[in-house]
Amino acid sequence: MSDVVTTASGSLRPAVDADAQDLFGLLALCFAEYPGCFIDPHDDLPDLLRAGSSFDRKGGAFWVVEDERGRVCACVAVDFPEEGTAELHRLYVRPDRRGGGLGASLVRQAEDHARERQARRMIFWSDTRFTTAHRLYQRLGYVQVPGERDLGDISNSVEYRFEKDL
Repeated sequence: MSDVVTTASGSLRPAVDADAQDLFGLLALCFAEYPGCFIDPHDDLPDLLRAGSSFDRKGGAFWVVEDERGRVCACVAVDFPEEGTAELHRLYVRPDRRGGGLGASLVRQAEDHARERQARRMIFWSDTRFTTAHRLYQRLGYVQVPGERDLGDISNSVEYRFEKDL
């Protein structure tokens, strides 16, 4: 597949619908670190069921990283909610793959994609419990803006908004 890029962390490629099971497994591993954080594929995460097409409108994209066994060990997505603005989604890295720069590399992948499509800023929302990820975002130049949003989901998620000029 010509869209596959091999890195030290694994093979980066566009997500396909057949990745759904691996993606749910990845999120289950990541969410397990946070008490009260659950996966509800029917109401909260329908985009993972059709990963190959869920972010492709208006130039968006969804990428996965496969490990040496061909299993998804990380992912990131980006879309464009309005002209000049890109939104980061679904940045998850399997716990045993963290600490080596994979998360930062995936954020840069999304930022580069956004810049190629003339986005001038990147925004996203992140669960208030994901403090380790918040430190990564801040190191990459993102700023938490005032306010929160309550998702009303089974995990009782409350999120912070982050932004960065590209």
